[in-house]
Amino acid sequence: MNQRRPFILYTLMAFGYAFLYLPIASVVAFSFNETRSVSLWKGFSLQWYGRLLENQAVIDAALLSLLIAAMASTLAVVIGTMAALALSRFGRFKGRGLLSLLSSAPLVMPDVMLGISALFLFITLQQLVGWPEGRGIDTITIAHVTLCVCYVTVVVRSRLAQTDHSLEEAAMDLGARPWKVFFLVTLPLIWPALLAGWLLAFTLSLDDVVIASFTSGPGSSTLPVLILSKVRFGVTPEINALATLIIVAVCIGVSLAGWMMHRNARRAV
Repeated sequence: MNQRRPFILYTLMAFGYAFLYLPIASVVAFSFNETRSVSLWKGFSLQWYGRLLENQAVIDAALLSLLIAAMASTLAVVIGTMAALALSRFGRFKGRGLLSLLSSAPLVMPDVMLGISALFLFITLQQLVGWPEGRGIDTITIAHVTLCVCYVTVVVRSRLAQTDHSLEEAAMDLGARPWKVFFLVTLPLIWPALLAGWLLAFTLSLDDVVIASFTSGPGSSTLPVLILSKVRFGVTPEINALATLIIVAVCIGVSLAGWMMHRNARRAV
């Protein structure tokens, strides 16, 4: 019985990994297909990568998505860090419950509701003050910040809960002002959480398609929205090539992160 159990576990594990990674492997494989067929292999070719690099619409959408993700994640880290500090260091104050609710509500709220709410907000602001004149980079960024702030707040707040508050108190007892305590004591202690929150927010913003579809306008389609519009007419080899490049970039990033963690662990020993 004990000998059969590892076989069953390995079999289930193999089926699980196959279910997750075989579709990805098929996308990578057919990005090198010689013909436009995504189901029948005709031969090896790199022509679709060349056509992808010549597709200006895809390149513009990718650059726009990276720009929006960078701005949204940076703003989310700033706002989320302030919210986490208020909830972790200021004790009980008027409005604490409301702040805690607002900083965690997007975690459980469907993206469709966030997108519709942001759309109604921008329409109302346009009617009242004339801004925004149209939906574009600014509206998508604001909507993504609303989504990402809650994740950053949770990550930074958990890190603040684990730090030793007596270090900050000792610095203030020695005459340091609060802003100096934050930049010289608190910030070095929580910078891994800030980096993790920024990367998480960047990924969420770059991957979002629901909220961006509500808050984007003509000429401001992000890469996920553009891919969705193309996939509706059928998967093309250019999309497979784009997916392959993204997979390669992610694999390189994960490998570098793992190598750096392993190197730091060996140095610590």
